[in-house]
Amino acid sequence: MKRSSLGKSGISFFWRGKEWDRFTTGVSLHGHTLHSRESLDFIERVTGKVPWLSAKVRKEKAIYRETTGRALDLTNAWWTPPLSARQAWDLEKRQIEQTLQRDALVSLSDHDNIDACLNLNVLEETRDCPISIEWTVPFRRTFFHIGVHNLPRDTAGAMTAAMHAFTACPDECELAGLLEYFGASRDSILILNHPMWDESHIGQAGHMEHLHQFLECFAPSLHALELNGLRPSSENMSAAELAERFHLPVVSGGDRHGREPNACVNLTRARTFAEFASEIRDDRESQILFLPHYRESLKMRVVENVIDILRDDPNHALGWKHWSSRVFYRDQESEARSLHELWGGQLPSLVSRFEAVKKFAENGRVRSALRLALIAREQFAL
Repeated sequence: MKRSSLGKSGISFFWRGKEWDRFTTGVSLHGHTLHSRESLDFIERVTGKVPWLSAKVRKEKAIYRETTGRALDLTNAWWTPPLSARQAWDLEKRQIEQTLQRDALVSLSDHDNIDACLNLNVLEETRDCPISIEWTVPFRRTFFHIGVHNLPRDTAGAMTAAMHAFTACPDECELAGLLEYFGASRDSILILNHPMWDESHIGQAGHMEHLHQFLECFAPSLHALELNGLRPSSENMSAAELAERFHLPVVSGGDRHGREPNACVNLTRARTFAEFASEIRDDRESQILFLPHYRESLKMRVVENVIDILRDDPNHALGWKHWSSRVFYRDQESEARSLHELWGGQLPSLVSRFEAVKKFAENGRVRSALRLALIAREQFAL
């Protein structure tokens, strides 16, 4: 992704020299906490490409059916990121203050959940943290994620309930009105997150068709498209071109789920999030900075994040020390239970093998060799 200017949207890179003297503040957008639920339905899709793994998955599903009399449905399984609201806020704030030596604004946006933000609002140091959410929006054969940042405090609960109702029972005729409702406050911004990502796996052609249909209908109600710190540079370049086509600015979104801080932030002269929102909404002015770790191997960064997410955590905010306490399943006839509750110390053989692979990958020499191998195979456009 070359240095570019999209209207008043600027994109710069930390490793090309210090270009942010005129900015006073860094803004971290789109970070997740333990209040997010991350689906595990990808497991069958991924393992389906590896015969011995897919056979193991089928075997474990058969054992579950024999034991419980019910089918194992991985669409009802999820994992949670490791950091609490305060830990995530501290991580993002610390990166901006130490790496950029600028003041920090942090907006956390969990999947369909504002609990992290509400928790931060009761603490003196973080009481001004915006109430934000990553809303799952079903649209025809797919879905999109919209970051809704800085919801009004007095209506945030009602707005979140309206989002939940639409996600559970979508009616396209209602969507324009809902977007106007959520964006009515001049202090709020609505961002289409990682727009080029075919997250529902309908095929890239189908995704692009639906994406253009969505923007043709609802772009006037959005304030920006996201350049994502965990998506490839080629995809972010396409997102920037799409934003220009629909006359929208681009903003940063780190999409952090683990312990690595966001790989891109916004730079601004704003002192409050409301002032930053005005720059995006009214002035359509946005300056994005990609940080050094964005330049590293994306596949290796994903591996590192997975290792962090699955690492034992004796200081976990909710006491979920082992990774199996942070992965959950709920079938149609029972409440959600963690894998630790379901299996205790008797993990299925497939999971035990996975744990062995994870421990092997945690070895420093193995990680170094893997990093070099992945870097050699990836091409960078930065």
